[in-house]
Amino acid sequence: MNFIDGSLYPENQEKLVITVAPYGPQFEVGDFPEDIPVTMDEQVQKAVDCYEAGATVLHLHVRELDGKGSKRLSKFNELIAGVREAVPDMIIQVGGSISFAPESEGEVAKWLSDDTRHMLAELTPKPDQVTLAINSNQFNIIEALSDADLAGTSFADPVKQIAYREMTIPAGPGWVEEHVKRLSANGIQVQFQMGNINSLETVERMMRRGVCNVPLILTWIPIGGGADSMTPYNMTNFMRAVPDGAVLTFEGQMNNVLPLNMMAIAMGLHVRCGIEDTIWTPDRSRKMSSVEQIEQLVRIANECARPVANGKEAREIYKIGTFYKDADETLAANGFAPNRKPRH
Repeated sequence: MNFIDGSLYPENQEKLVITVAPYGPQFEVGDFPEDIPVTMDEQVQKAVDCYEAGATVLHLHVRELDGKGSKRLSKFNELIAGVREAVPDMIIQVGGSISFAPESEGEVAKWLSDDTRHMLAELTPKPDQVTLAINSNQFNIIEALSDADLAGTSFADPVKQIAYREMTIPAGPGWVEEHVKRLSANGIQVQFQMGNINSLETVERMMRRGVCNVPLILTWIPIGGGADSMTPYNMTNFMRAVPDGAVLTFEGQMNNVLPLNMMAIAMGLHVRCGIEDTIWTPDRSRKMSSVEQIEQLVRIANECARPVANGKEAREIYKIGTFYKDADETLAANGFAPNRKPRH
C-alpha cells in the first residue's frame, strides 16, 4: 500500500469498518459468563448489540446449549438466519475454521476435515463471507501470550495449552483452490486470513493463474507461532506488500489488539475486536465485553475525525457481491501489476 502526502488525513481515508468477533469459541463459558452468549436468542442478540454499538461485520461462530462451540452446520444456518432477520445490513462472516470446540476429549484444537469445511459453501441462508487461511502452517496461538493473558481463564489448564500450542492450519493448495471455487460459485466472498507475506504471495499467484477471481479482502493475523509477531515492523512490512486495491483489516491478540487497532484507525485501515481476540481491558484490571471494545474504537475513531461506516457503506467498501471474470480483471481491480507478456 502506498502512503503519499495527505494519506493520514481523515478526509482522504475510507470510513472505518469495524469487525467484531463476539463469540470467542476458544474460551469456555466460565471464562466470561457475563459476555459469552449460549442460547440462540442470546447469540442473535449479541449480534444486534454489536451492530448498534458500531460494528458492521460479524465474525460468526456458534455455541451449543451446553456452552461448547458447535460444529453442526444446522446450528450455523440457524444463527445466520436469526442475525439476517435481526440486523439485515450486518455483514455475516463465518469463521472458516469451525475448529475450536471438541466433539470428544482430545479434540480441543482440532480442525475439521477438508470435506466438512467445504460444506461452508452450502450454508443456508448463505453468509456474506467465509474466512480462509492460506497455506498449511503452525497455528500456535499460545506462543505470543504471557502468563497474565492466560491467568483467570481456562487457558491456565496445561492440557488445553498443549492442545493449542500444537494446533496447525490444514490449508494445502488443492483444498484452498477448490474452496475458493465453491464459495465463489455460491456467491460467498472469500475473506483471506494471512499471517505473513508468504500467504499474500500465494494468493497473488492464484490470481495470476485465474483460479482466484475475487476481491482481495484480507485480515493480517499475526497471532502466534507460525505467523508474524505483533510488532510495528512486521505490520508495516506486510502493508508495503499489499496492493492498493485491497481492503486490509488488522487482527491482534490480547493486549496487542488495542494498539494495533489504533494504528489501523490512524492509517485509514480497518479493525477487528471482540472477545475472540481479547477479554481484557488494557491494564488487565477486568474483563471487557465485545460491545465495550467496539465503543472504545468508535470513540478513538471520532477523536481522529474518521467516520465509522454503516452497514450499507461497509458492504460497498468490502465489495460484497463482487466477482471478476478472469485474471486480467482480477489483477487490475486489486492493484497488482498485470501478468507479464513475452519479452516484457
